Amino acid sequence: MKMMTAIIKPFKLDDVRDALNQIGIAGMTVEEVKGYGRQKGHTELYRGAEYLVEFQPKVKLQIAISDDQVEAAIDAICGAARTGKIGDGKIFVAPLEQSIRIRTGEVGEDAL
Repeated sequence: MKMMTAIIKPFKLDDVRDALNQIGIAGMTVEEVKGYGRQKGHTELYRGAEYLVEFQPKVKLQIAISDDQVEAAIDAICGAARTGKIGDGKIFVAPLEQSIRIRTGEVGEDAL
């Protein structure tokens, strides 16, 4: 099993969710986060004053998936989240040792 973390632009969330649903991944955890990478923020004009926005709004997805779904999930997220502009996001994949469904007591991939 793997824990996949994806950081994407907020307006791409629905597209990514739909793409993951099409390949059979129905569950995920979503958080609104702020951060920056290579884009380093930008300046905005508000009521005539210019100010620096250092952290960009992003959405963080966490998805627990089986090993055989990893490549399909990466392709789905990349395809749905890509705009071709800086700040499209990142995907991180880490091993997941165990999962347990609290309601039924199922463990491992059965709990996903």
